[in-house]
Order: sequence, then C-alpha cells, then structure tokens
Amino acid sequence: MTEPARILVVGGGYVGMYTALRLQRQLRTELRAGAAEIVVVTPEPYMTYQPFLPEAAAGSISPRHVVVPLRRVLDRCRIVIGEVQSVDHAKRTATLATLATAEEGTGTLDLTYDELVIAPGSVSRTLPVPGLIDHGIGFKTVEEAIGLRNHVIEQMDIASSTRDPAIRDAALTFVFVGGGYAGVEALAELEDMARYTARYYHNVKPEDLRWVLVEASDRILPEVGEEMGRYAVRELRGRNIDVRLETRLESCEDRVAVLSDGTRLPTRTVVWTAGVKPAPVLAETDLPLNERGRLRCTAQLAVEGAPHAWAAGDAAAVPDVTSDEPGKECAPNAQHAVRQAKVLAENITASLRGQPLKEYAHAYAGSVASLGLHKGVAHVYGRKLKGYPAWFMHRAYHLSRVPTFNRKARVLAEWTLSGLFKREIVSLGSLEHPRAEFELAAAPPPDNGDKPSS
Repeated sequence: MTEPARILVVGGGYVGMYTALRLQRQLRTELRAGAAEIVVVTPEPYMTYQPFLPEAAAGSISPRHVVVPLRRVLDRCRIVIGEVQSVDHAKRTATLATLATAEEGTGTLDLTYDELVIAPGSVSRTLPVPGLIDHGIGFKTVEEAIGLRNHVIEQMDIASSTRDPAIRDAALTFVFVGGGYAGVEALAELEDMARYTARYYHNVKPEDLRWVLVEASDRILPEVGEEMGRYAVRELRGRNIDVRLETRLESCEDRVAVLSDGTRLPTRTVVWTAGVKPAPVLAETDLPLNERGRLRCTAQLAVEGAPHAWAAGDAAAVPDVTSDEPGKECAPNAQHAVRQAKVLAENITASLRGQPLKEYAHAYAGSVASLGLHKGVAHVYGRKLKGYPAWFMHRAYHLSRVPTFNRKARVLAEWTLSGLFKREIVSLGSLEHPRAEFELAAAPPPDNGDKPSS
C-alpha cells in the first residue's frame, strides 16, 4: 500500500483553520479511502476570532465564545498541539516540539509531508522601548484581553482604597500605544466598561479616569479613510480621551510613560498594540522571504520557487491582481486571510488531482471599526458611515464571519442579553494564578522560635 499524501498545516489561526476545514470537505473521498491525511500543528487547540477580543475584554462576550475548538471543527484532521520550529522544504521535513516531547525530554521530532501550508500568523511587533518588556501589556490573544480587563478593574480597586494621591493617579491612567484597529477598539471598549463600572465605586468618578492613545502617525484607523479617521479622533476626544498624534512612547521605566513630546505620565497600565510582524518560524525555513520577512508567493498562493509549498494571510506576500499599482500586495488582514484560505484549499486539491490552479483576486471591500457601545466608523464600498449605523454594521459583519453556527448563536444571545441586563463588572484576576491560595494554605507555618508549653 502507498503512503497517504500528507498535508501539513502550520498554524491554527484564520488561514490554518479555514484551509483545513475546506480541505477536509473537498478531500472527503481521499480521506475516507486513506489516500490523504491532513495534519494541523498549532500551539493552541483553538482558533481565536480576534475582532471580538475588545468586546471580550469589555465583558460583552464570554471569552469561550471568542475561540473555536479545532478538534470539534476539524474532526477529520489530525490536530497536534505544538510548535513547528523549522522547516527543511528541500527534504519535505518539519521539526516540531509538542507537549509530549517536553514531558518525555526527548527533544524535537521530525514530521515529513507532501504538501505544506505555512500559516503561523503574526506576533506583536515591539520596539526597544526601555521598560516595555517589564510593564507592557499585549492585546493579541484572548488571555491578554481577559487579563487586561481584570487589570483595569484591579487598578480601580487600588485607586478606591489607597490614601496616596500619586498611586491613585497612576492607577487611573491608562496608556494605549498604537492607533490601529486593536488599539482603538480595545481602548474604546474598555473606556466604556470602566466608565460604567465607576458608578459602583463610592470615590471613583468617570472623570477621574485618564485614557491616553499614542499614535506615531498623523491619523488613526487608516483603513477607514482620512475623513472617518478624523471623525474617530473627534469622537474619542469628545469622551475626554487624550489622543496624541505624531507622538511616540520613548520609555515606560519605573511605571512612568515618557512620550516624545516630553509628557511624563505615571501609570500602571501601558497597552502595546503598535503593529505586528511575521512569526519567527518563517526565518527558520529554506523558503524565500521578502524584505519584510514574509513568504514570497504567487497569485495562486504558492510559495515562489518551492513546489508543494503554500501560504496565505499574515505570513504571505501575495500580489494584488486587482490593483493597477505594480508590485502592490494584499494587505495582511482578516478580510483577505479568510478569502485566501478558500482559494488556497481549492488550489491544493486541484494540485493533488492534477487540475489547473486559479488566482486569488479580491478587491478590498472596506473596513468597519467599533468605538464602543453604539459608536463606530465604517468605509464600505465607497460609503461612509458613523455612529450607530457603523456600529451595527460592525457587529453584523463580524457575526456573519465568526465560524460555526454554534458560535454565531451564542454571540447573538449574549448581545441580546447584554441589552436587557446590566454589565458584568467582576474581575477574576485570581484565575491567572489558580494555585496561589492552595500554596498559601499548604505552606508550613512560620517558625517564630516559640517552644511548646509543657
């Protein structure tokens, strides 16, 4: 018997999950006959729908409804929880580490493949800002989103109980660096949540909270256009949010955010959302990269000069065939990633069956962004919307995009209930250290030198 054709998918994000999902449907006959095998290697057993992270942080959506369990969705794929550390495509071999290899102490293992899909996504792009590694908070995973929610409420608890004005001011100052989708939506949702939460504190008022958005360029939300970007700035400033354009974070050592305009902000919260970069594993392959560290791809989503290697999403530099501008590439965003995954799966299937490939072509439809509850901006198919209509479009679009009917129904139910009942204002920071209380209880009593009485 011949070995089945193994398709290795590196990454379980947008591209990885959607590609594997479509492949298991298109290759149903081959999978049933044992002629093909799909292996998905991913660090987490779920796909995170990142556009919902701000609402998860604000408590509008339960964290478990922001993620999609891969084992349930990809029931005809083999899911391996681990990380691909390097790829030798010339030998069709990937080196990976799993939870089991760490327990066994046997080191990494090699996995051979016939077709390779590189879709590891991206990681936060940080700069050498003093103090950032010690005090910065990211906003790219569901764990970071929930951790940030707990942190914000905890700072309000500190401010409510301290008698030191300096500690109070620092606790109630929140600095967000980066004026893209992640930074603006996270700040807007959390500001909404914190302003509502303040009504339950006897000595913390909404005006006591200071929110600062730092952006190095001259506008925020460039995807929605200049006009809507200016409206977003006016909307945020109208809520007493300090928007600093053409400003950079120079340092955050000793819990003091120092900006390039000379401002010094004592703060216990610095949220870093200033862009992303390709996953480090791309540099550990023998595949061609461009100057930005992304894989050079053709319009068919094949890696240039590397037969049987494919890529899409954040990891891939895909030419935009719909643009008149020579050399323009598709933007590394979710809108392209989901659509590229469809074409990618179809082309892999066509390649296995000896059929012609097709090009990926999708004109950019536009963008929508939330600015908090009932507020938003949108620039879709040339039409510009703001306020409630844009916010409603934002929710409707992402509800249609979140995978599985199960998730759609749960998210819609939560939105409906949140309109009928009050917000949740509970901080569950202890979840981040679940053994702390047990360790304290199990610790031996301190030896105070007292002798037992006779």
